[in-house]
Amino acid sequence: MKVAIIASNGGLFDAYKVFNIATVAASSDAEVGIFFTFEGLNLVHKEGYKQLPMPAGKEHFQEGFKKQNVPSIEELVGMASEMGVKMIACQMTMDVMSLEKEEFVEGIDVGGAATFMHFASDANMTLTF
Repeated sequence: MKVAIIASNGGLFDAYKVFNIATVAASSDAEVGIFFTFEGLNLVHKEGYKQLPMPAGKEHFQEGFKKQNVPSIEELVGMASEMGVKMIACQMTMDVMSLEKEEFVEGIDVGGAATFMHFASDANMTLTF
């Protein structure tokens, strides 16, 4: 199976959705690719992913995450990388935002929409967060 994920939002809940699906799919031997664009780039930015915003009024989730031993986003990014999840940062968005590849986590690829389209062209499942 091949799973293609587009991450275009940059909040904490978005990160959990993206990396939970990606790591579960990868653990099931699926080939997984994530295309990070616009605010979604925060999910793999070396500083951004350590301080992702929690939706207003949902602060109580932090206690639940801790109580249930839910891995941090930093840990989930590392797990995804170790599991071979292909992570592609959108070149156009990086250019618009004046961001460099060195500002992102290790193992990130940089490519345009065409790069992701090539990956996703034969995906069994495509998800957007």
